[in-house]
Amino acid sequence: MRRPGRTSGVCLTLEIECLVEHSPSAMAIKRPSPKKTSPATGVTGPASYFPSIEKNYGKPITEWKKLIRSRYPAKHMEIVNWLKAEHGMGHGHANALVGHTLGEDAQ
Repeated sequence: MRRPGRTSGVCLTLEIECLVEHSPSAMAIKRPSPKKTSPATGVTGPASYFPSIEKNYGKPITEWKKLIRSRYPAKHMEIVNWLKAEHGMGHGHANALVGHTLGEDAQ
């Protein structure tokens, strides 16, 4: 018969392991996800997608940015969805272009 508030040694060990595994200090040890880097240019962030965007969709980045700016004052995701629907662009490429363009214009 077990008394309330008591646990066996095995249960206590498992509880401690679980607490240690999920503690903030244990989670801080996890490696951050790597940033997207273009192997050809060494560029990081959204711009690392630009060579692939130009190759896959046949327009220079300056032209894509003009198209994006023509959609203002639409919101970020509205423009992303427009690029996907009207130009067949993948989500990652559309999101990178829109984010980079909006970031430039915010400065």
